[in-house]
Amino acid sequence: MQQPDSNGKTIAIISYLTMVGALIAITMNAEPKYDFARFHIRQAFGLHLGFLAFALFLSQWWHPYAWFGLYLCYFILWIYGFLGAVQGYKRLVPLVGSLFQRWFLFIN
Repeated sequence: MQQPDSNGKTIAIISYLTMVGALIAITMNAEPKYDFARFHIRQAFGLHLGFLAFALFLSQWWHPYAWFGLYLCYFILWIYGFLGAVQGYKRLVPLVGSLFQRWFLFIN
């Protein structure tokens, strides 16, 4: 396996640091474009956007177990993606990773 460029790896790691980090990573990857960074930006952007969407929904329907489940799922998927970026692997986030790669094609 070929190791990713260090700049691409740095951008990929930044993308997992909140939604703001994902937006910063999108602009950092504008020129030059790194395939490794693009992959992880899509994964992180999808995770953050999904978390915010479910949190918005749960803000109207408050239930402590639902919030616990949301945070637990988000944290596990975030760790999986973040460790992949740190280790230099392009692993899809379980369950939703392939969808993120198709939905967020505007991130190139």
